[in-house]
Amino acid sequence: MTDIVPLEPSGSALDHAGIIARYAPADRGRTTVRVNFIASVDGSATVSGLSGGLGGDADKTVFDTLRGLADVVLAAAGTVRKEGYGALVTPDPMREWRSATGLAAHPVMAVVSGSLDLDPDDDLFAKAPERPIVYTVESAPADAVERLAEVADVVVAGDEQVDPERVVADLAARGLHQILCEGGPSLFGAFIDAGAVDELCLTVSPLLEGGAGPRIARGSAAPTPLRLAHVLAADSVLLTRWVRA
Repeated sequence: MTDIVPLEPSGSALDHAGIIARYAPADRGRTTVRVNFIASVDGSATVSGLSGGLGGDADKTVFDTLRGLADVVLAAAGTVRKEGYGALVTPDPMREWRSATGLAAHPVMAVVSGSLDLDPDDDLFAKAPERPIVYTVESAPADAVERLAEVADVVVAGDEQVDPERVVADLAARGLHQILCEGGPSLFGAFIDAGAVDELCLTVSPLLEGGAGPRIARGSAAPTPLRLAHVLAADSVLLTRWVRA
């Protein structure tokens, strides 16, 4: 039976080291794709079009921990724009933990975009402590490639659609083995379709959204069996970690 471990403010709390221990990879040299999402009890990935309305303090703690454990954070351009991503900066105390572990102070930000509808002046690029990576397709506009190449490594990883396997292979070749994917649903679906998902960290928000919000994944893949690794509980928020069976 999987343990249900209480977090603040419900019951005895795991300390920072305890939370890290629950999520730390067993082997940092093994390439692993971990996906992080939040959803309402009735399965919506958003409230009023954004995921932020579903979260809270406990989810934010795990969100920051997962980013701090990653070598690279991967997201689709649509998610980056909609959620207002800025420069990927690791907050303390995860920055201190990374330094003590021999990692760079901050993970790398990687963005998937076919159209390259991205602004190189956005903080995500202009204020990035580590040079970002942009994965795109052969048909991407040449002027956009040239413009973004000034602030990021632009990598062609597909003909008409970005191929998750090529993305993972490129990141591994750069020594970025711990890959944290933050979506959105189409990118998650593409990784499921490619059989490239090793873990899912899913926060279940105690909310009935009841609207037309999307699911966390959208694709055409066959079912992928998972095993529940742990459940952390903060009041009625459940923070789950699932690994490939």
